[in-house]
Amino acid sequence: MSSYLAPTLNDVAQKAGVSTATVSRCLNSPALVSKRTRDKVEQAINVLGYTPNFGARVMASKRTYTIGAIIPTMENAIFAQGIQAFQDELHIQGYTLLVASSSYEPQIEEEQIRTLVSRGVDGLLLIGHDRSNDVIDFLDEKGTPSIVAWAYDPEARLPSVGFDNFAAMRELAEYVIELGHKQIGMISAWTRNNDRARARVEAVQHTMLKAGLNPEDLALIETDYGIETGSEAFEKIMSIPCPPSVVFCGNDVLATGALKKAKQLNISVPEKVSITGFDDIELAQIITPELTTVHVPHNEMGKKTAEVLLSMLKGKEFRYVTNLNINIRVRSSLAKKNKN
Repeated sequence: MSSYLAPTLNDVAQKAGVSTATVSRCLNSPALVSKRTRDKVEQAINVLGYTPNFGARVMASKRTYTIGAIIPTMENAIFAQGIQAFQDELHIQGYTLLVASSSYEPQIEEEQIRTLVSRGVDGLLLIGHDRSNDVIDFLDEKGTPSIVAWAYDPEARLPSVGFDNFAAMRELAEYVIELGHKQIGMISAWTRNNDRARARVEAVQHTMLKAGLNPEDLALIETDYGIETGSEAFEKIMSIPCPPSVVFCGNDVLATGALKKAKQLNISVPEKVSITGFDDIELAQIITPELTTVHVPHNEMGKKTAEVLLSMLKGKEFRYVTNLNINIRVRSSLAKKNKN
């Protein structure tokens, strides 16, 4: 029979030369402890092989110190940077992140919301505002603080830290049309149940109308997010009788697919056709030509979303809606319309 006795909180405190209260703060609220002290405590924990009693912690605080995040997809890098910043901030405050993917299916998202809440997450991060009132009623009934990112809607029931997708795409569309482009195409994600994609399409149509162009002339293809789907959609758009001189893409992944197909078809970019993206993920600067796109402040959004959600958990009652600044990154995939 083993005589091993698991190290205790008091053992860690003695090893680190601090009080048990300080060890507890390092585990539960590390941001309140100096880095020097945290390092001493972490070293003692590693040497002793101490594992916190999670069950006791939950019982004492009535929290699980876990946050759930449900994102539409894990198949590409659209959400990676923002979620990483979100998790980094949670970690500083002693929280663990659980991530699920809904595959852009509202029913799957609802199932995941109910499952995560039933498993005791302290709060939820959701993407966009497109979901039923029944789901939001459920969150209210359970008292689960929830926040939305990647979208901005001051009238929505849930608070958000995001950006105005319509305004962002409108700014890019205005710039593109000023360069002389009148034949316009667009590759978008499915707009049903996706308020971000829908707003970006509507922004291009609105800008066309404002510029005296017929928005019904927009060569629009909706598809799944992906490099291959972007490639296929680009080939279809460029094969219509009067192909566009510019193709807006709903994100940088679709734009990468469009650039890939343009090269395969020997269609020069931007001489023959310009291509733009949205998000400004790292890929946008690696591909050739470098991609003109809308820069989304992913790191700032992720960090601030975590800060707001944690404030909500501490009982601060407020209506917090943040519209982050975006800007256009003009690179070599976009040029003036060739007049000949």
